[in-house]
Amino acid sequence: MLIYKLRSLGLIVLPVASSGIAATLMPGGRTSHSRFRIPIVLDDYSSCGIRHDSDIGELIKHKDLIIWDGAPMQHHYVFEYLDRSLRDIMKAVDPKRFSMPFGGIIVVLGGDFRHILPVINQGSRGDVVSATITRSLLWLNSKILLLYRNMRLNQAQDTFEVEELRLFAEWVLKIGNGEVQQHDDFSKEYAEDEILIPSQFCDPELKNTVDNMIKWTYPNFLEQYKSQVYLSERAILTPTNQIVTHLNSVIVDIIPGAEFTYYSVDKAEDFGGTTTELSFIFPPEYLNSINVPGLPPHKLKLKEGVAVMLMCNLNQTLGLCNGTRMMITRCLKQCVECEVICGAFVGTKYFIPRMKLCPTDTKLPFKLNRKQMPLQI
Repeated sequence: MLIYKLRSLGLIVLPVASSGIAATLMPGGRTSHSRFRIPIVLDDYSSCGIRHDSDIGELIKHKDLIIWDGAPMQHHYVFEYLDRSLRDIMKAVDPKRFSMPFGGIIVVLGGDFRHILPVINQGSRGDVVSATITRSLLWLNSKILLLYRNMRLNQAQDTFEVEELRLFAEWVLKIGNGEVQQHDDFSKEYAEDEILIPSQFCDPELKNTVDNMIKWTYPNFLEQYKSQVYLSERAILTPTNQIVTHLNSVIVDIIPGAEFTYYSVDKAEDFGGTTTELSFIFPPEYLNSINVPGLPPHKLKLKEGVAVMLMCNLNQTLGLCNGTRMMITRCLKQCVECEVICGAFVGTKYFIPRMKLCPTDTKLPFKLNRKQMPLQI
């Protein structure tokens, strides 16, 4: 609403988001890292790679508002990078703006601290909290506006569904605030993160198995598995990637049709020694067995009709970004044809080939390059 209203008045609004899938929900949205040239490796003294004479530099000098969605997900260094860069650019417009936060440009940071906070590798709870934007000096210049109305309640079809959604929304909110009851059985000891789920939000008569969970979440799956609306409205949430892999393999086996297997080409780089020594120390079998977050698996099994997720930002202006959900429509020898099933580009088809992928931050003593389709089931 803010974007359309201000643009209708002739003002310049720059919308960005912390994740690629959130950026596609805004008109002209881009990820904050790509828009502001934010470096991947964070430290105390870096700044955004924006030059005064660049196109984005000239655009910043005339913009009226920046909207940043998913702000609590980012490390506070990222906002300090942008603050230093905007001060440096806007001082060319007015020297007084160098002493203003974000160069005097209004920045709207949207998000919820109950959701995902900055990810700190091997970090404790204190490390994660210390990385949030509330630990930055910029937070002292912020004005907090709270939203209380749940807009999803307007999507209900009758009063019974409105009340059901309201009770569920209130219960989820209590979980985020730490106000939900853990257990009423005080004869047993429970962990800190274990909670009591009300009976109206689950089906105690249904046996808790993987097959029953899939059948309950995806009813009439064989008749509807190629429907875009059917797939985009359903999902199974799990706590670990291992469970995700197991559930996806079960669902893929249910889908009829021929199965195509695509193998990756893995290579180790940036390690001391000759090429012969490198191949001896890190054989292909060892590299193929490595599963790093952010990289597709070495052995990728696909079928026509399988829903997949894109794992990198290929072209955000076309909706091809990290997190975009697509459906396999054709499996070829060197690539696959995918159809977007969510966002503003629903129905568009693209060919996804193999490409070289490399994780930005791992604990491996070498650089792993994996040539594979950037897709995950």
